[in-house]
Amino acid sequence: QVQLVESGGGLVQPGGSLRLSCAASEYASTISWFRQAPGKEREGVSCISDLDGKINLADSVKGRFTVSRDNAKNTVYLQMNSLKPEDTAVYYCAQGCTIVAGNLTDIGLRVWGQGTAVTVSS
Repeated sequence: QVQLVESGGGLVQPGGSLRLSCAASEYASTISWFRQAPGKEREGVSCISDLDGKINLADSVKGRFTVSRDNAKNTVYLQMNSLKPEDTAVYYCAQGCTIVAGNLTDIGLRVWGQGTAVTVSS
């Protein structure tokens, strides 16, 4: 079973940038990013798949976040720019991608990383 480890979280000021990494123990064709803010439900952020070459981003992060991968390192990156306080959350990566009615969901995703915390605050 693939193991996933996130890194790169931290404290950043509004308008700043962070790059999160999701390192897999072996190649994983499809990786999703989710986030969960305190007291809120988990929210799908992005999905990248080698199976169809598609990248999906939630509307809330389009234009600010990008996702990429380095298959030589079995790593997927989430580049987060123009960060806002509402981006504050624990960010998780998961193996696979489930899209229902155009929205990223965690349905059927069984392999998750431990999460990395992002705080956007002045």
